[in-house]
Amino acid sequence: MANSLARETSPYLLQHADNPVDWRVWDADALALARREDKPILLSVGYSTCHWCHVMARESFSDADIAAAMNRDFICIKVDREERPDLDQIYQHALQVLTGRAGGWPLTLFLMPDGVPFFGGTYFPPEPRYRLPGFPQVLAAVATAWRERRADIQAGHAALLDAMARSAPQPRAAVALDAAPLHSAVADLARGYDARHGGFGGAPKFPRPPELEFLLWSGDAQARAMVLHTLENMAAGGLMDQLGGGFFRYSVDERWSIPHFEKMLYDNGALLALYGDAWAVTGRAGFMRAAELLVQWLVREMTSPEGLFYSAQDADSEREEGRFYLWTPAQIAALLLAEEYTVAYLVWGLDGAANFEQRAWHLQRVRTVEAVAQELAIDRAQAERLLESARRRLYAARAQRVAPARDDKVLTAWNALMIRGLARAGRRCARADWIDLAARAARALHARVWRDGRLAATWQGGRACHNGYLDDHAFLLDALLELAQADWHADWLTWARALADTLLQDFEDADAGGFFFTSHDHERLIQRIKNGYDQAMPSGNGVAARSLGRLALLLQRPDYEAAARRCVALFMPELEAQPATLPGLLGALRERLQPPRLVVLRGPDEALADWRWAVGRVADDATLVFALGAQVEAWEIPTSLRKPLGSTVNAYVCAGVNCLPEIVQLTDLLAIFSEPAVK
Repeated sequence: MANSLARETSPYLLQHADNPVDWRVWDADALALARREDKPILLSVGYSTCHWCHVMARESFSDADIAAAMNRDFICIKVDREERPDLDQIYQHALQVLTGRAGGWPLTLFLMPDGVPFFGGTYFPPEPRYRLPGFPQVLAAVATAWRERRADIQAGHAALLDAMARSAPQPRAAVALDAAPLHSAVADLARGYDARHGGFGGAPKFPRPPELEFLLWSGDAQARAMVLHTLENMAAGGLMDQLGGGFFRYSVDERWSIPHFEKMLYDNGALLALYGDAWAVTGRAGFMRAAELLVQWLVREMTSPEGLFYSAQDADSEREEGRFYLWTPAQIAALLLAEEYTVAYLVWGLDGAANFEQRAWHLQRVRTVEAVAQELAIDRAQAERLLESARRRLYAARAQRVAPARDDKVLTAWNALMIRGLARAGRRCARADWIDLAARAARALHARVWRDGRLAATWQGGRACHNGYLDDHAFLLDALLELAQADWHADWLTWARALADTLLQDFEDADAGGFFFTSHDHERLIQRIKNGYDQAMPSGNGVAARSLGRLALLLQRPDYEAAARRCVALFMPELEAQPATLPGLLGALRERLQPPRLVVLRGPDEALADWRWAVGRVADDATLVFALGAQVEAWEIPTSLRKPLGSTVNAYVCAGVNCLPEIVQLTDLLAIFSEPAVK
């Protein structure tokens, strides 16, 4: 018989609807039941594409005896961390304070009825192994402690809450903003850089787009070279799906060879923007190829009929991680023409040892096409054609396999990251079709999750659910600023203004500075997070501060700029102490010290497109470019962008209050940009 999760829309919660565990969702009723029955809460947090979540579900949550113990002694609450990132952030932090170790998923915590945790971990096996106690033993020990040592549990209550509160940023009087953290961060990241394989640190190795974006536009040539080397190796390695496109979540080794096979929308949105930037900076074909394959994957496998984007694809298929993506040379040879196999065999390293558990091959580019063409004494273009036809054949064959599950819920924040990626890469790479995908998704979001000046966090099953968080509002504001540059519509700026107002009214700490992760009228929890650290996704505070500052420039709104400055000032102690961990706020700091340059292109639509694509290719990240055609009415244009319309295209370039004379030749405009190309 299904438990109460059967009424939910979250794919993760529905995966547990048939467990014998009496799972409940996190709500007032579940918390009241814990108080009424004087039972501790067993909180389990995960997500639908999480490999170890699946393992624990099969081993423990589907076991009748383990479920009986859970139901007898605990109120069991299941949380989708993607729907409730507020709960996930709080309780991951609590686990770190309790144990001194990083958390992860599945998160398994035992809470007092008031929500304060007293014991926990992540994955627990059904019997002792991996140096972990068996889950039944954990359940029994916690239940006994609750009955017999309640006073000991309660004694740690205040200390835990105090330790969690002390981690919040503390305001300082008279904070001066300076550039020192920008230089320190570049040096700190360079020290952790893997000069051989790219990226930072050892295994497991994550893409870390916020750090890469900061370094790419830091103005440091060595930092830019580090980014380009990293992006090249990720695209050639196993982190990218060489057949279907898109990037996996992380690499289990330092070489980008074997990934953890989840594909997440947020990673791919951020990486699409980066690969678009990298192609604009260098013109290297590999960067364009990675971006094109990513968008093909997005359109083919991750786009809803309304034009919104699904959340993720699982690592597992047929209960085996990576099974969908693995090959043997014999399987490949049976599917390809001989001349295709000759090229593919060398490019994808099929002549080497199996790279996955010594039994199968996960495809990656071990040799360049140029090197293989030279070795085979054939034309490079011919080798490219043969490899591409091989890729198409193998992709078609792979599509007949049992595919990994897809989490088809729509998350506002993650969609915003992809909208930004499409708009940015579209204007960098002159791809109007990518910009159209971004615009379609933005309009679909507006119709479904924007209500009464606020966003909902999710859209699933025809329902907008959960109060929107800081990330939803900040990421979408950033995306709309990119869209307005990619293809001007007054609607984008109108919505951006409304989002900015919501950030100030409902999320800002106007006294101390910065933005809370939850709105002022959100459910009261044991902690209210105000975080500036970038992780797999950028921090909402960094994105909010930077985007508000940019919108302040466009709309001449000093209140937006003041909020951005307050936010950066709040985090200055962290920026001074460990700047490399806050790359988003570093970008906001940089723009407080030197606001972006503003470029307005004005002219007839036919000629304007050439200027827009050309400038989009060479403009750096400290330049905002808006192309306003003849169809744009004057009343739609903010004062800062209001320039006369003539019979030819004219450009207007301003840095602060200093503006250059009107520019009438495209070559003259391009000449004012410092040469970005790194060959």
